[in-house]
Amino acid sequence: MDEARTAAGKEARRRLAVRKVNEGWSQADVAAFLGVNRVTVNKWVRAHRAEGDDALAAKAHPGRKPFLTPAQERKVMTWLTEKPTRHGFSTDLWTARRVAHRIREEFGVEYHPNYLREWMSKRNLTPQKPMKRAKERDLEAIGRWLAEEWPAIQKKAATTKPTSS
Repeated sequence: MDEARTAAGKEARRRLAVRKVNEGWSQADVAAFLGVNRVTVNKWVRAHRAEGDDALAAKAHPGRKPFLTPAQERKVMTWLTEKPTRHGFSTDLWTARRVAHRIREEFGVEYHPNYLREWMSKRNLTPQKPMKRAKERDLEAIGRWLAEEWPAIQKKAATTKPTSS
């Protein structure tokens, strides 16, 4: 990353500007030298005079405050280890929509299901969909087919040469 774009680089530029003004440079000359507006240099110098070196220090920008507290997140994670039917849902399937509904009920916090999918994946969780299997599924017949018929199909496919058009 370009040094001038990092927090430390910006702080160094502010400190350089104040030092140059204190050495006798005009604010306009310092602004031209650093490639910033002279009003910006003026703000840095005024802040330094009012608050000292701390006014020029890089400040953390943590971003948006999380919607849930760490304790609330732990509670949500606990829910996800339990069956959804225990929380009033008709099936044992946690979906992002259900998690969003449960969070809204419990904490009054609105999450869009698409964002919740991202939130869950960052925690190595994924909304699950159950495998659909026929109730009439016959495991013995499937085993016989895999043992007897599938090898014959593969053998026939290997010996058959494709025709060119």
